[in-house]
Amino acid sequence: MMDTDLAIVGAGPAGMAAAIEAGRLGLKTVLLDEQPRVGGQIYRNIGQPSMADPRILGPDYYAGRTLADDFIDSGCRYLPNTQVWQLDRDGRVYYSREGKAASLQARQVMIANGAQERPFPIPGWTLPGVMTAGSAQILLKTPGLAADGAVFAGCGPLLYLVVWQYLQAGVKVAAVLDTTPAANYRQALVALDGVLRGVGYLWKGLKLLRDIRAAGIPFVRGVTELAASAEDGVLSRVTYQAGGRQQQLETEQLFLHQGVVPSVNLAMASGCEHEWSEQQLCWQPVLDDWGQSTQPHIRIIGDGGGIGGAVAAALKGRLAVQQLAVQQLAHTLGRQTLAERDEGARALRRQLKREMAFRRFIDLLYRPSDALRLPQQDEVLVCRCEEVSLGEIRRAVNQGCMGPNQLKSFTRCGMGPCQGRQCGLVVSELMARLQGQTVEQGGYYRLRAPIKPLTLNELASLVQPPEPGLRE
Repeated sequence: MMDTDLAIVGAGPAGMAAAIEAGRLGLKTVLLDEQPRVGGQIYRNIGQPSMADPRILGPDYYAGRTLADDFIDSGCRYLPNTQVWQLDRDGRVYYSREGKAASLQARQVMIANGAQERPFPIPGWTLPGVMTAGSAQILLKTPGLAADGAVFAGCGPLLYLVVWQYLQAGVKVAAVLDTTPAANYRQALVALDGVLRGVGYLWKGLKLLRDIRAAGIPFVRGVTELAASAEDGVLSRVTYQAGGRQQQLETEQLFLHQGVVPSVNLAMASGCEHEWSEQQLCWQPVLDDWGQSTQPHIRIIGDGGGIGGAVAAALKGRLAVQQLAVQQLAHTLGRQTLAERDEGARALRRQLKREMAFRRFIDLLYRPSDALRLPQQDEVLVCRCEEVSLGEIRRAVNQGCMGPNQLKSFTRCGMGPCQGRQCGLVVSELMARLQGQTVEQGGYYRLRAPIKPLTLNELASLVQPPEPGLRE
């Protein structure tokens, strides 16, 4: 006996859109999410924005309000503050909520847990006062906090957006240190056809940069050799190379960003195959055009299946439900015909094609340099949790360590609370380079459940009654 037709993990654009479409087709759906409110990272806290002035976060953020309202009206069972820590290949979902663990059985599971920021392993990146640009945005969207006089460093649309949001909030930004390699501008020219089809995004980006410059915020291009240093254990200055000169800025807050990558831990631990994307320099799940993974009961939607942005994520969620409804559920129950699915899918695919047209240009333009994507000095930490440095990894390889999984035995790298989320990408590339292999040959950590920290008390509570309305 099934508890639900469809279980969705993640309440961002993809998860909400999938739940709305499932409700339209009459499918019994449960959505589980770690956050107290829907929205994911892009639309975080959209139901109760922390900023009274909507101009601060901008129209793209508030576009999520309609999606969130439609989700609330969809009839989907919603479990906030819920941490999914295991997903079986047959569709059983294990989770913790309010200090207790429970499980539910679904015919199909959709993983919609989105993306995370790429690691930025420079000297000093683990110092107090150094965070990601995404963290700066979370502080704006949730408690409405900002760091006055911060330095923003890196490249990519999110970096410029957060600086622009700081500007709208009237918060001083000390400088923007742009690390986009000069060669990227030339290499991105091969994707100009996508620029023409996504010209709206181009104008949005140009407007952000124009407003930043008009506000008089120092904007330094061609930054290399970025490093953070401390005084009394806390960030005090940022040093960098630009224009052939070594320079420095005094600051107590540094926000780093060089793109986002799919969150892969849950999908990998569930046995879904992944492959290395040379275009986006990250691991991506192997999916068909409908989001179906290599596990028959698991689909992956949104940015977790490949970075495309909020609108594309929502479209991917709707498409996956369209196919799921026909293959597994609604077609057999007479709720939707193949012809109806294909007709609805054509319109969605046209929209998705338009949304994704600009993606290759963005990936080429803001491809992070090797020198900033991978640590260069032996003392730089790679694994923050276990404090494993580049030098220790080199020594492990010299002693015969063969790959990321064996590296755990040599150094404990990747065995901390984050379970490789902050070091996995870096370790994959480092180990491949040190051993003269491709990243595909070197592979990634072998991930196992639970993918999030789980107390014995929570585990023991699995024998207790499940959530009301859901079987154990």
